[in-house]
Amino acid sequence: MTTQATCDFDVIVIGGSYAGLSAALQLARTRRRILMIDGGVRRNRFAATSHGFLGQDGRAPDAIAADGRRQLQAYPNVQWLDDTAANAVKSDTAFAVSTAGGHTVHGARLVLATGVVDELPAIDGLAERWGQSVFHCPYCHGYELNAGQIGVLATGPMSLHHATLLPDWGQVTLFTNGALVLDETQHADLRKRGVHIEITPVARISNTATVELQDGRRLTMAGLFTLSRTHMASPLAQQLGCDFEEGPLGAFIKTEMTKETSVSGVFACGDAARMAGSVALAVGDGAMAGVGAHQSLLFR
Repeated sequence: MTTQATCDFDVIVIGGSYAGLSAALQLARTRRRILMIDGGVRRNRFAATSHGFLGQDGRAPDAIAADGRRQLQAYPNVQWLDDTAANAVKSDTAFAVSTAGGHTVHGARLVLATGVVDELPAIDGLAERWGQSVFHCPYCHGYELNAGQIGVLATGPMSLHHATLLPDWGQVTLFTNGALVLDETQHADLRKRGVHIEITPVARISNTATVELQDGRRLTMAGLFTLSRTHMASPLAQQLGCDFEEGPLGAFIKTEMTKETSVSGVFACGDAARMAGSVALAVGDGAMAGVGAHQSLLFR
């Protein structure tokens, strides 16, 4: 990969998961020079199947991403760099992006589709079941639990919303685990939804989704839901000076309707730029960012 004093690319898309692929596809079809930089780590890499994305329901997430990459790379104006973007700097005329592998490239616009990292509750046995029998999104994984026993592992006030929502997918037990204190009204609302409340602390998770309590009881669940805290998977938005918004699960990059950030010429999409997300939402978000980045090349 060579570098030049002028822009090597019209748009550099950083992050080759669903949002980044979608953004790059829109841009590829404008016949502009596009570079995709991807480190190969998807947030949903632990899940066996993906759901709720029209036309792809039930497919393996890696298969969806691989198809997207093949379709994108069929465009001759797209280059793909398997590397991690480590640093980004804005000048008067371009953005310079340096990678962990030693490349430096320049683009007129940037699209950040860099994703987030999940911080899970410190419960023994939980992390290794993440994406397999422990989930965060009922719309993505609730149906497959076949209206069975569902556990909600509380992490804070938002877990009340989780517990109130999930009875549409099964019989719910809310494990407050010292992270959530309910008042009388909240207790009553949960009882109306048929939610059982368990205040005994959780010791560990075993088998598929068995919750072992500190008093020795073992409650077998079909699956568990919990809300992670999230943080940026990449430092690029902070380096560039993008503004952030604080969401219920963590900070995310603030964007306008066009998906442009507070830094002119930098667009953001996917989980890094949303309060919450899914594959379907990421793809739509990426399409908006790609269109926004292209039109910014024309109209300013």
